[in-house]
Amino acid sequence: MQIENAPTLTIQHSASGAGQSVVANGVWQVHALSRRGTLKGITRQLATLKDKGACDWDLSGIESLDHIGAQMFWNAWHKKRPPHLKLDPRQEDLFARIEKASSIKLPRHRVSPLHWIITLGGGILNFFEHLRAFVGLIGVVVQDLGRFLRRPQTGPWREISANIYHSGFQALGITAMVGFLIGIVLSYLSSQQLRMFGGDIYLVNILGMAVIRELGPMLAAILVAGRSGSSITAQLGVMRVTEELDAMLVMGISHGYRLIMPKVIALAISMPLLVVWTDAMALIGGMVSAKIELNLSFRYFIQKLPDAVPYVNYTIGLLKGVTFGVLIALIACHFGLRIKANTESLGRGTTTSVVTAITVVILADAVYAIIFSGVGF
Repeated sequence: MQIENAPTLTIQHSASGAGQSVVANGVWQVHALSRRGTLKGITRQLATLKDKGACDWDLSGIESLDHIGAQMFWNAWHKKRPPHLKLDPRQEDLFARIEKASSIKLPRHRVSPLHWIITLGGGILNFFEHLRAFVGLIGVVVQDLGRFLRRPQTGPWREISANIYHSGFQALGITAMVGFLIGIVLSYLSSQQLRMFGGDIYLVNILGMAVIRELGPMLAAILVAGRSGSSITAQLGVMRVTEELDAMLVMGISHGYRLIMPKVIALAISMPLLVVWTDAMALIGGMVSAKIELNLSFRYFIQKLPDAVPYVNYTIGLLKGVTFGVLIALIACHFGLRIKANTESLGRGTTTSVVTAITVVILADAVYAIIFSGVGF
């Protein structure tokens, strides 16, 4: 059934057969073209006319025409007016605008052969800019700590307590699970190799040194960087988006004293405790695996552990925990304060914060390994 005022194309052949003319009628607007089957049929007709030679076009019979319909004709004409075109005077202005827009040539983007040098230089400058801001942030935290030590009764104790709860207590579950599983895996793989050489009793030495000196602090730091570090960055970023940070400055409240310093102190306190907790869970997992694989009793494992691992290794592990906690908090706050007032910057800043924190933690662990290379063995 023919729809009233539907867009139509009629092809009329001349009497001599030398040429043909195309007559358009109906309503060529988006609401008429969007009817079921109409757009597909019109597009198919225009595609067949596009491949043919020059035709005489008569659009004067169109009742109403919008930009969508005019653009369909323009594409069928290979983006230029056909030699023989009959238009209604009301349509001239519409096609004139389309013709003017098509004549604009966008400048081609030329890539310089030295583009990689420009990119490298920009990356280096960006790195040093971040480094300068990070050093400035450390200075602000040191000043706030001095103020806090001079007048502890006015300090942000509630904020410190809340951050210890969120960053430390709420992370006990995930660190316990990961530590326990890593202990099982490490003990199982080590026992397979030691059994070949009859060195079953040395499993306690391997597991104790690996967990207490390296794996425990690293696991806790990576988990906290991914969990609490991202949370801190997102929190500060949302405060930037909602203009809460600006409101704090207007009210005379210091960002460093009320937001950054409590998070640094909280992670400096929480991380060593999480390291001890992760060490304990990993050693329990190792004991379970050792009991199953090598039939080493829990009592033997616990009695042998203090002799297998010198006391200084516990101190190194706790010192790593404090250092990693401070670094994670500072990096998270650094990227959180640099987030701009849009959601795209919030997501990018949070991702960058987590990746940077984990990378810096690994670099710090390498520095500890170099400094204490001859200690604790």
